Amino acid sequence: MSLIRQIWLVLVGALLLAFGGSMGVAIVSARDTLQTQLRLKNADNAAALALALSQQKGDPALMELVMAAQFDTGHYRRIRWIADDGRVVFAREAAPARTQAPDGFAALLPIASPPGVAPVSDGWRPLGTVEVVSHEAYAHDELWAASARAAAALAAIGLAAALLARAVVGRIRRSLDATVRQAQALVDGQFATVPEPREPELKRLTRAMNTMVARLKQAFEAQAEQVEALRREAHTDPVTGLANRQHFLRQLAGLLHGEDGTDDGGLVLLRVRDLAGINHLIGREATDRMIGALAQALQAYTQRVPGCRLGRLNGADFALALPAGGVALETAEAVAQALSVVLPSFGHGVSAAVGAVEMRRGMRLAQVMAAADAALARAESEGPFAVGADDAAAHPDAAWFGEGAWRQRIAHAVEAGRLRLVAFPVLDAGEQLLHLECPLRLQLDPGEDFQPAARWLPLALRARLTCAIDERAVALALEAIAGDGRPRGVNLSGPSVSDVAFAGRLRARLRAAPAAARLLWLEVPEAAAVEHFAHVQELAHHLRPSGCHVGLEHVGEGLARLERLFESGLDYVKLDSAFVQGVAGDEGRAHYLQSVVAMLHGLAMTVIAEGVTDPGDAQALWRLGIDGITGPWASRRREDLVAP
Repeated sequence: MSLIRQIWLVLVGALLLAFGGSMGVAIVSARDTLQTQLRLKNADNAAALALALSQQKGDPALMELVMAAQFDTGHYRRIRWIADDGRVVFAREAAPARTQAPDGFAALLPIASPPGVAPVSDGWRPLGTVEVVSHEAYAHDELWAASARAAAALAAIGLAAALLARAVVGRIRRSLDATVRQAQALVDGQFATVPEPREPELKRLTRAMNTMVARLKQAFEAQAEQVEALRREAHTDPVTGLANRQHFLRQLAGLLHGEDGTDDGGLVLLRVRDLAGINHLIGREATDRMIGALAQALQAYTQRVPGCRLGRLNGADFALALPAGGVALETAEAVAQALSVVLPSFGHGVSAAVGAVEMRRGMRLAQVMAAADAALARAESEGPFAVGADDAAAHPDAAWFGEGAWRQRIAHAVEAGRLRLVAFPVLDAGEQLLHLECPLRLQLDPGEDFQPAARWLPLALRARLTCAIDERAVALALEAIAGDGRPRGVNLSGPSVSDVAFAGRLRARLRAAPAAARLLWLEVPEAAAVEHFAHVQELAHHLRPSGCHVGLEHVGEGLARLERLFESGLDYVKLDSAFVQGVAGDEGRAHYLQSVVAMLHGLAMTVIAEGVTDPGDAQALWRLGIDGITGPWASRRREDLVAP
């Protein structure tokens, strides 16, 4: 049994013993006092009744009437008049009064009610004696109430004593725990010191432990300096001091397959965008300083997270392996935010992209790196300091394809026609179909599932295949519109919008199908409009004669940077889900959206809310003047319009 538990047992036993003893003494004392009071009361009442009877001049009828009236007050269990010859002249006796105290309590602590006796006379002529006995129930009730009060008071005192004991024991326990943690830290290879406690015995122990820790730390530091020099020479990048590519990949393989690996983990890839251009722009020395600052920013994570691995894979790529699952995206976002502060100070346009992937024990290294590369490609496509995420478990058969291999897979899928559109409804305020939102799915290899754009679009952007994919998506939408007459919306990527040849081919295709073109909705990402506003503006004006609708999707923070929005020629705007979710319970957000809707309506634009899931949010958005809603809520309301 532990020392702390023994102390607690002693304290609890002492408190219980004191509580029980105090209660026993208090109850017995109270019972004796009540019995004494009951005896005195009976004597006083008998004397008073005898005096009243003596004044009746010996008339038996009047005397019986007085005694009956006294008995009827209900305070007495028995009243008797006994003549001098021992004959009972008058006797009235009631059943024992019912007590409010528990029967067991009354049986355990009986209270006697001694009869009060007083002589009765008519002048000098004795008439006998009167005997009065009061009910004991009232005394039991009072004893029960007094016991309850005493128990409550003692319980409060005991609780205060327990709290005080807890504080004292807690202080002792904290000192002991600190010493145990210090010893455990030594076992773990850490040299921790703890403050010396107040207790003299523990103080001497802690001082000895701290001294031993300090000496061990000095010896270890001397040895560690030698080991570190050898490690840097064999395993690190000479510029940053981080693990080189080979060493990092071995560490990552150890996390995935080694005996000391973790069940869950994460991988964060970081790439400096256009490092060659930066080197040419700011010079080699400044570039090296920038790389060093980047490495220093990343090293903060390895210092805070035991088991974290950091490496430089090549000139522009860095990798961060996390020993815990579920934090890869959070870490990637924190890295991107930190670098967005550090890197721009080295020159305009200096930026990075970050990809995050979750991994699990037993996965192949190529599988994890393939997913991480895809996430990084997605982030690169979204702009400076963007973050992309993926899950390696979602691609169990993935291989670590290079850019050429990805280009070949996607190109073959497009050439073979392994593309299809899925449909999700966009509803107006009357829950009628505004148009079908039709994202594109791509089958990368025959027999596989059709993959969403988040899986392959970043890779297609890097392989410069978006124009061919977007053209095929528009063709599929026009064919579907011609088949059922329902309006459809498809997405166009930023590079496609900036391609003059693509815009010309798109106009020709729309002129060839004028009826279907009037029911076509084309959407461009907000990021493309921010970076290439002139191209989006030109596309909208050139496609307007065909009758199709051109708009922006995922609109949010970039809306404020579109200074010439009134000249854009756009027909509609889809507000990003991050700006519309939770609007029902956020008055500030509701006011902001109301202002945005009013501004866009003033530009004759239709306003649609993306990603709405909550019915309350939907009703709030209708009240704010939103023209259309898409997302899980709309799909549930019109399940007949959702693609299988």
